[in-house]
Amino acid sequence: MRVGYARVSTPDQNLDLQRDALRQAGCDKVFQYLASGAQADRPGLNQAMEFVRPGDVLVVWKLDRLGRSLKHLIEVINRLQAGEVGFHSLQEAIDTTTTGGRLVFHLFGALAEFERELIRERTQAGLKAARARGRKGGRPPTMTPKKKAMAERLLADPETSVSEVCRTLNISRSTLYRHRAKVPDQPS
Repeated sequence: MRVGYARVSTPDQNLDLQRDALRQAGCDKVFQYLASGAQADRPGLNQAMEFVRPGDVLVVWKLDRLGRSLKHLIEVINRLQAGEVGFHSLQEAIDTTTTGGRLVFHLFGALAEFERELIRERTQAGLKAARARGRKGGRPPTMTPKKKAMAERLLADPETSVSEVCRTLNISRSTLYRHRAKVPDQPS
């Protein structure tokens, strides 16, 4: 069975073009959804994925109607393949029920993996270059030398509690304890 999936991003767009193309491609059932491509939750796609059975083919008008990103597209098609369901994109002429279609899809997957590796390598190189210039990543320390000195002065007064010191310096107890070797027993 050929099962169609159609999606538009805004209410002023029309599903007619996609529905007509899917019917013409032999889809017996068409699931449709109106939502932005950036949204992760797509009830129409979820319904289509639950509906298809081994041997079926999920058909879309265009690849961008199915996946939010190349990574998401590959995840969806891998789920289909795991369930022995084929995939066909009409505009790009990708059909995973054919040898050539599977090859094209695997090339997409390899390109996506290559892109992820390049991003990771560039990120690592950037961090290394920043460290070489003396820059450190992460959040700035909460407990500055000035706050440490003030905490010591405040805690030297037996009338000042740990809670008051933390409130005054806008820090947590754990931060205070982490930056102080030994805190004398005081009422909280």
